[in-house]
Amino acid sequence: MRIAVVGAGAIGGYTGGMLARAGYDVTLIDQWPEHVEAMKRHGLRISTLQGQYHVPVKAIHIHEVQGQEPFDVAILAVKSYDTAWACTLIEPYLRPEGFVASAQNSINEEGIARIVGWGRTVGVVVTVGAGLYEPGHVQRTDDPERIGYRVGEVHGRVTPRIRRLAEALSHAAKTVVTTNLWGERWAKLAINCMANPIAGLTGLGSAASRQHPETRRLAIHIAAEVVRVGEALGYQVEPIGSIPAPMIREAAEGKGVEEVEMRLLEDARRSGEGRPSLLQDILKGRRTEIDHLNGLVARLGAQVGIPTPLNSAIVPLVKEVERGVRRPSLENLSPLLALLPQR
Repeated sequence: MRIAVVGAGAIGGYTGGMLARAGYDVTLIDQWPEHVEAMKRHGLRISTLQGQYHVPVKAIHIHEVQGQEPFDVAILAVKSYDTAWACTLIEPYLRPEGFVASAQNSINEEGIARIVGWGRTVGVVVTVGAGLYEPGHVQRTDDPERIGYRVGEVHGRVTPRIRRLAEALSHAAKTVVTTNLWGERWAKLAINCMANPIAGLTGLGSAASRQHPETRRLAIHIAAEVVRVGEALGYQVEPIGSIPAPMIREAAEGKGVEEVEMRLLEDARRSGEGRPSLLQDILKGRRTEIDHLNGLVARLGAQVGIPTPLNSAIVPLVKEVERGVRRPSLENLSPLLALLPQR
């Protein structure tokens, strides 16, 4: 396979770098000039809990896509708000049978399909923890024994191309093929909605944000809203980490709370000491994906008549941190904690 990785940040850089290390024909395409130049000059440094790798890679700026030979697959790893232009950029450079694989947060397959067609759209649900804090150096921060990618077709069938993609991705992290892409998307959306904004509001990393009773309780209620909306839309939501979706929903109703909190703590331990992507954006002074995470849940909840008070309230709070009106602090959670049901 000839592979393009569009967006060579933390996830795209780690994924593409590991595929290149395994011998695949990979081109990393990114809009951060210093990062691209560092990779061109020195290759890509990849830090993991298992060791350090230095990988020679083919990296190009977005203006250098012109004239590239056609690709078999484009792994899309840009922010959700960059989906449309990134797809438009790469679509002319796909082979007729080529396809785009969304390795993004949120649920972007419909937007991708509007540009390349449903038949050329597949999903990659990413649970790898990664960071990019300096040009040319990506870090994987989570337990390497965790499943890192779940790949699937939008129609749920297992096809030869999805098997080939899974085989390639298995060189970067443990990979499974799913027949329930949408259920996996909603489970990952629940994880993103409870982990990302809490980290952005407090400044706490992936593991630390689960250590406080208040943040755990808040996370449970946020995730329960996501589950309710997903189920109302007709999806069978897959487990959220190690927690079955109905168990999260019931915990928000006061049933089995201790078991869910224990599992959240264990999942946090396995997620490592990295920072969720939204906190990374806050620290870099970048726009966050909050509108495509909790904001998406709030919009879809309104459409199906499911209340989402926490997901709705957290969006403007994160935007205030994004604009510098608030500084990351546990105190930022007070308006959200006030919305929780009284014990």
